[in-house]
Amino acid sequence: MDYIHLHDMQFYGYHGVLPEETKIGQRFNVSLSLAVDLSEAGKTDDLDQTVNYAEAYQIVRGIAEGEPVQLIETVAERIAGSVMREYDGKVSGCRVRVIKPDPPIPGHYRAVEVDITRGRFS
Repeated sequence: MDYIHLHDMQFYGYHGVLPEETKIGQRFNVSLSLAVDLSEAGKTDDLDQTVNYAEAYQIVRGIAEGEPVQLIETVAERIAGSVMREYDGKVSGCRVRVIKPDPPIPGHYRAVEVDITRGRFS
């Protein structure tokens, strides 16, 4: 299986359960991996034979910076569903990581993250 990876895309959104998260907002980092057969794209040098990662970025951005939801699990699920629908037939699976580097919770940690996989992804 071949993969396209978009690592550590950075966005500012208003997702969260706590009032300050939805009022002030915070940073979100998203990584997306797509399982795609890249053999024809490699042979033909044809963008139509692959996934345009600039378009995939815009899908992720629209969700990460879009309508606020409470859970980063929901953000991840929406990204996965949107990407799988948009590239139906090209993408056989995807992995989405959504990271909150600065959640407003007490304690010492680097970040909070959810990591989901949808479809066939080896």
